[in-house]
Amino acid sequence: MNIPLNIDWQQILLHLFNFGILAAGLYYLLYKPVKDFMAKREAYYQQMESEANNKIEEANELHSKYENQLAALDQEMEQKRSQVSREIDVLQEKEIAEAHAMAEQILTDARTMAQQEKTRIVKEAQKEIAEMVSQETEKLVLKSVSDAYDQFLDIAEGSVTDAS
Repeated sequence: MNIPLNIDWQQILLHLFNFGILAAGLYYLLYKPVKDFMAKREAYYQQMESEANNKIEEANELHSKYENQLAALDQEMEQKRSQVSREIDVLQEKEIAEAHAMAEQILTDARTMAQQEKTRIVKEAQKEIAEMVSQETEKLVLKSVSDAYDQFLDIAEGSVTDAS
């Protein structure tokens, strides 16, 4: 069977058969394992991506949870600060009131002591004045007695001198 143009159908069929065997062999030896490897690798990376997304979600949840806790702690600290501030104000007012009371007591004691000192000084001054008056009176009395005695003596001497 000779066909014009030298086309041998038997040769063509054998080449097609060889090509089919080669294609099947390559498919099972190269394409399928590579395709399976690529599918496993894609699944592995998909799994890694989903795990990463899950971890990101968990991290975001933890972040929001910690932010809420921090906000609650900030609020609690602000409440404690205001409470401590109020307590400090109360203590300051109490200390100021005690200081005013102590100052009033000191002033009262000082006034009392000043009045007592004044009274003592006045009594001592009165005693000294009384003593001075008494001494001066005594001096005056003695002087007048002495003057009277001198006059008496002068008169008596004068009478004695006139009689002689």
